[in-house]
Amino acid sequence: MGNCLFSQGADDLSLLNDSEGSSLPGEPPPPYQERSQSVPVYHPTPGESRLASQLTEEEQVRIAQRIGLIQHLPRGIFNPGSDPSEKKVKECVICMMDFEYADPIRFLPCLHIYHLDCIDPWLMRSFTCPSCMEPVDAALLSTYETN
Repeated sequence: MGNCLFSQGADDLSLLNDSEGSSLPGEPPPPYQERSQSVPVYHPTPGESRLASQLTEEEQVRIAQRIGLIQHLPRGIFNPGSDPSEKKVKECVICMMDFEYADPIRFLPCLHIYHLDCIDPWLMRSFTCPSCMEPVDAALLSTYETN
């Protein structure tokens, strides 16, 4: 009666294998259990990517400025409206998925819209609109200079 925790049975190994973060000695954990502390990867130039720990101080400053500019771009929630003529924009050109009601979106100065999760990583690599190739930072900087 008091020895139920100490019983040896066939289920012991299955419980051990199913428990999170453990595997049999010499076997790698299943892919769904792999959890690594990933270091963010940044793109100091459009064709180059490096770990955050490998960036120079100047590159870190430029990336911090870029993150600040991205955060100043307006964001919203997609609402297609009830009038069929208002449903002009149907899909995000980055992921090619249709916008759905209440999707988080970001507006660029050229008035194109994208999923928030699609455009933010895009802008970290290239500060141009994926649709019209208009530089996003030029429009932002000119609005800062006029204020």
